[in-house]
Amino acid sequence: MAGNREFFYRRLHSLLGVIPVGLFLVQHLVVNHFATKGADSFNKAAHFMEQLPFRYVLEIFVIFLPILFHAIYGIYIAFTAKNNASRYNFFRNWMFVLQRVTGIITLIFVIWHVWETRVAAAFGADVNYQMMENILSNPFMLVFYIVGVVSTIFHFANGLWSFAVSWGITVTPRSQLISTYVTIGIFIALSIVGIRAIFAFV
Repeated sequence: MAGNREFFYRRLHSLLGVIPVGLFLVQHLVVNHFATKGADSFNKAAHFMEQLPFRYVLEIFVIFLPILFHAIYGIYIAFTAKNNASRYNFFRNWMFVLQRVTGIITLIFVIWHVWETRVAAAFGADVNYQMMENILSNPFMLVFYIVGVVSTIFHFANGLWSFAVSWGITVTPRSQLISTYVTIGIFIALSIVGIRAIFAFV
């Protein structure tokens, strides 16, 4: 029974990392990228998201609860994981380690980002271009956000590779190699989007 429960939790953790958490990450990056077109463009995109129907229900059940489960179980995996040298090559083992390291960095970054934006908004602050410009005017916060965003994107992109393996989508060495190139491409593309968005506020 314990083994079946562990299998289920790991599958659920993997699935939630892609749907809906991964999709929300991509959507969040796209909205932030509107900042490259100016303050008005970003504010319109951000306020459009705030006006979605059933916004709080969506935020709780589609964003916060899935992220909470993925984070809590991810911490358990990170601190109980064993080296997989016998299963994968040198490169994959580094990806295995980096997945856990970036998971912890991502958790710290997300908590801080939510505190600075969503919690601040609950106390009356306006989440807009000016808010992000003020946050990123601090050089330390600029570096923190760059590291946080790149870590989050890596964790998602590399997690896609693991998702495809664990769900039986890529079972052959060739399919896993192709998946490696695809996920590296996703990491690079989304990192460009994320970093451009950050510097648009500077």
